[in-house]
Amino acid sequence: MFTDIYSPLQQLKHFSENQIFVKRDDLIDPYISGNKWRKLKYILAAASEQQKNHLVTFGGAYSNHLVATAAACSRKGLKCTAFVRGEKIACVNNEMLLLCKLYGMKLIFTDRLSYKHKASLFEKYFSEDSNAFFVDEGGASAEAVKGCAEIIAELPNDIDHLFCAAGTGTTAAGLLSGIYQHGLKTTLHVIPVLKGGDFIADEILKYTGRNDQLVLHTNFHFGGYAKTTPVLIDFIKKFTAAEGMLIDPVYTAKMFYAIDSLYTDRYFKPTDKIVALHTGGLLGLLGMKDRFNEI
Repeated sequence: MFTDIYSPLQQLKHFSENQIFVKRDDLIDPYISGNKWRKLKYILAAASEQQKNHLVTFGGAYSNHLVATAAACSRKGLKCTAFVRGEKIACVNNEMLLLCKLYGMKLIFTDRLSYKHKASLFEKYFSEDSNAFFVDEGGASAEAVKGCAEIIAELPNDIDHLFCAAGTGTTAAGLLSGIYQHGLKTTLHVIPVLKGGDFIADEILKYTGRNDQLVLHTNFHFGGYAKTTPVLIDFIKKFTAAEGMLIDPVYTAKMFYAIDSLYTDRYFKPTDKIVALHTGGLLGLLGMKDRFNEI
């Protein structure tokens, strides 16, 4: 499952002055796509090395991470459980959790206060399960950083600017680690998708030890995590129709909007080579389907 992948580099059409490409990690797998595939690669390896066959993780009701973990465990013949943030009555009928259940994931619905204490939840429910393996929300871990760092070796070494969207900063930490490992001059541009995203620089620093080739663009959150506006929805519609590439309102649309805005403001030199990482997460469209009907 974690050997051969399909993740081509595709040039965008509507930028005339610059070479802007997309690393299509969204094409790796329909359910274990993008950075979820990258993160789970070494998480599953660590569980196997420790002879654990039960992954226990965390996520919101529309979490791509939960779907990816459920699918990966099903294919590997592992048990999986997820603590879902929110009350059961409000979450139980959505499409994402349906997929999780179809893949065999057990769901434990948890109030938001308890959810903040993930280690305590794990201890409360699984302290006597010697097979249980803790996987943090979104897969955040050193193993995830290691998996995301491998993306750099799949890219040309003459990239001037590499872009990615960020929630926790784990993927970005992997990318920056890979840039340093390969001795590249590439600048990593990170688009936090939530308000107050400056903390992501510190999260990245925990894994990389330096961030001198990092730039954060914190003004493209569109109101915060999983928030959107008519402007962003309209951008998604136009971008998808023009490029034939789906993007989601939570992560990748905000990144591509940022690139488009920077391009319009002539942030880049005409000779710059730019790559955007498509981190998948397209199932996030399901949680906002009604917003596309409003415009």
